[in-house]
Amino acid sequence: MKIKRTLIGALGALALGMGTAANAAEYEFNLQSFLPAQATIPSKIIDVWADKIEEDSGGRIEITRYPSMQLGGKPPELLDQVIDGVIDMTWNVIGYTPGRFPSTEVFELPFLVNDAKPASAAFWTLLEEDIAAREFSDVKVLGGWVHGPGMIHANKEVLTPDDFNGMKIRGASRQVNALLSTLGATPVGMPVPAVPEALSKGVIDGTTIPWEVTKALKVPELVENHTEFTGPMMYTVTFVLAMNKDKYAALPDDLKAVIDDNSGLEFSMFAGEVQQAYDEPAREIALDRGNNVVTLDAEQSAAWAEAAQPVYDTWLSEMNEKGIDGQALIDRAKALMNEYGS
Repeated sequence: MKIKRTLIGALGALALGMGTAANAAEYEFNLQSFLPAQATIPSKIIDVWADKIEEDSGGRIEITRYPSMQLGGKPPELLDQVIDGVIDMTWNVIGYTPGRFPSTEVFELPFLVNDAKPASAAFWTLLEEDIAAREFSDVKVLGGWVHGPGMIHANKEVLTPDDFNGMKIRGASRQVNALLSTLGATPVGMPVPAVPEALSKGVIDGTTIPWEVTKALKVPELVENHTEFTGPMMYTVTFVLAMNKDKYAALPDDLKAVIDDNSGLEFSMFAGEVQQAYDEPAREIALDRGNNVVTLDAEQSAAWAEAAQPVYDTWLSEMNEKGIDGQALIDRAKALMNEYGS
């Protein structure tokens, strides 16, 4: 797309007897992320967002995307890369920096979230109300969302928490790891790109991820057992789309408006909805392979939720130690999710 755009611009400039610089973007930004370009978030969410900004700016803004950490570093370093100006923009899993953004963990508590779209709207609203100012003051936050139902993909069938005993399960964040430990598994923290190799080498016995990312990681080829839940999600994790504050501040007001108009609440809802929508096509891949997909009924799922309750007690205590009213965050998150339709 970029090559085609450049060639067309060059030919047009030559035809008018002008230099190609006349068609160059006034503001060029890079956006680095950790998943391959064909994965759902880069291709169906970030590309849509960035393309729209380029279009609405009339070509004055160009956002070059670098998937799979092509500019260097590791996924947990992405937000610091933005803060330090190493890169201009990123989207990232907030939980890859454990404990650094504690208030966001409210949406990662087990069996709390029912649907990604209203939860993403609630998350953005809480960010806008005060979390961004308190915990993301070093960046310009452009969006925040959650994925669809987190579930279990393992090398053996998992039906009850007792089945977790002795199993090494990958978790995406501090709260997911706390949940796994509470349920009897041995949590193994790692960014999601490391999951395929860890599964293939037996470093882990399973992983907790939503369906949609299993396609890009080829998880159904590596394990044959998948456990889903009925009712509230076993867990979800939070994402943030962030920009270097100085780069944003340097934009003229009309281009700031272009970025703002394509970010915020509507974008966050779009991102959560799209990510969850791609769960089903990925699930079909596992079914087509003949994998064992088990959907626990409401009673079975409730037993897991009951076993997970100590996670809440621990988290509330930790938040209290940090001077954060955790119960108020839970209450506000629930109220907002209800308000936005969950």
